[in-house]
This record gives sequence, C-alpha cells and structure tokens, in this order.
Amino acid sequence: MKLIISIVHRDDVDTLLKALTDGGHKATLISTTGGFLREGNATVFVGAENDQVDEILAVVKESCQERTRYLSPIVPVTEPSEFYIPEPVEIDVGGATVFVIDVERHERF
Repeated sequence: MKLIISIVHRDDVDTLLKALTDGGHKATLISTTGGFLREGNATVFVGAENDQVDEILAVVKESCQERTRYLSPIVPVTEPSEFYIPEPVEIDVGGATVFVIDVERHERF
C-alpha cells in the first residue's frame, strides 16, 4: 500500500478532487500555505494499493496545470536620492509536487 501526498495550487484542487472521486478514490484535503509566495495551496492525501498509483498520478498530472504569473518584487529601502523601478518577474506556479510513500500498516476503524 502507498500514501500519495500531492501539494497543489488552490486553483486546481476542486478539479483534482472531482477527478479522484469520479475515479473511485477517496482523498483527504488539508489547506496549506506555500513558503515562497505565501499563497494558498492544498495538500491532498490518497491511500492507494500499489497497482493504483500510476492511475492516481495520471489524474494529478491531468488536473494540476502549471501556469505563468508575474510577480512584482518588493521595493527595497532606498536613499532619498535613489530611484528604483521595480520590474515584474515571470514565475511558474501551479502544477503539483507529489510524494509516494510506502505504508507499512493501514487500519480503518
């Protein structure tokens, strides 16, 4: 048995959960915040048999799309005579970070 932990962008979580449940998979959702952008993410946990892992990973890949976003840098503290023009920086957001972990024991009460 495996535990699949997927960290996904908040804009993709509804699509992912619907696709997982439509495929007959149970999932647990925890709202999380990313460290770099400090924006909302979602961490989705799915317990799966070994032969289901590839199917679930395909669902995650299909549901969680990477997209480009422009981020304005923080204005540094400058001297009164200095002039700073911030330029937006292009970054990629979205997609998914997935961990597949072996489960030694599983109990359901």
